[in-house]
Amino acid sequence: MTIPRDLLAAPRPFRRNVLRAAGAAAALAPLAPLGYFGARPALAGTAHKVTLAWNANAVCLSPVAVGQHRGIFQKHGLDVELVNFSGSTDQLLESIATGKADAGVGLIHRWIKPLESGFDVNLVGGIHGGCLRLVGAKAAGVTDLQKLKGKTIGVSDMSSPGKNFFAIYLAKHGINPDKDVSWRVYPGNLLGIAVEKGEVQAIAEGDPNLYLIEKKTAGLVEIATSLSGEYREKVCCVLGVGGNVVRKDRPRAAALARALIEASEYVANNPKDGAEAFAQYSAVPVSDLQAVLHTQTHAHHPIGRQLRNEIEFYAKDFKTVSILKQSTDPGKFADFVYSDVLS
Repeated sequence: MTIPRDLLAAPRPFRRNVLRAAGAAAALAPLAPLGYFGARPALAGTAHKVTLAWNANAVCLSPVAVGQHRGIFQKHGLDVELVNFSGSTDQLLESIATGKADAGVGLIHRWIKPLESGFDVNLVGGIHGGCLRLVGAKAAGVTDLQKLKGKTIGVSDMSSPGKNFFAIYLAKHGINPDKDVSWRVYPGNLLGIAVEKGEVQAIAEGDPNLYLIEKKTAGLVEIATSLSGEYREKVCCVLGVGGNVVRKDRPRAAALARALIEASEYVANNPKDGAEAFAQYSAVPVSDLQAVLHTQTHAHHPIGRQLRNEIEFYAKDFKTVSILKQSTDPGKFADFVYSDVLS
């Protein structure tokens, strides 16, 4: 399946709806019990099976573990089978689009480009913000953004969320990500060693890997995160559901979205419990997992129009560094890939 040609038409004026912190706090109280969890009943009768693909190495996805082990999925009438997916994002989206998995969760920074190809996957909810960080080596003089010029940034792969996000972030701050800096790929567990050897002077990576690298590598300074500046109220990880499920079994898609929103809110309020649930899949100590969860915004889980606007925001971002085609209209793209299953 490909995106219809009219979605790639000339751009229209870019609009975005930023949810301010005060507004979010005011809206959440009435919305959580009424709109997310209580307004519509859980699926009745026998639990409905759902195959959910996730990355069991990503502590930011602890709401998935909480949903499974705290009975939240069951509360919403779901029997969820978790599949630890370690393949490429294209393979993940293909598995959802073709029904090998019903749904998946992952970083929007990885999903935007493949979704442009037209995978039959709908984004139906946000999970949280704050997955990605950029750190510099103090010994190399990289202590702020401008000092990155002429330096090399280590990443885990050239299509990684860290590479994609911070290439955009640099461009927005006057640094050409193709000419002013270099990018070098290392296995995630060797990025700290690359800094120590002087082969790279900064790292763009996600947690908990970067958190663990910082514990072992002296002199790393945080420069920016995916919550810096205008991104402070933006989502990182999202829930995608197969288009066929959305069209033919919307209540099941809605139940999964509600369950993960509730689980995300639980993690926001109970990060230690979230870390303990995730620790069943991880060799990282609970205390470290909990420390990482404190840096993320699990109370930010946009749905409906807000989610659609954040997708448009990121699509425009991705055009600034030519990750998306210049012919792709961010607004029409967002309309195409999102679905409001809770309204």
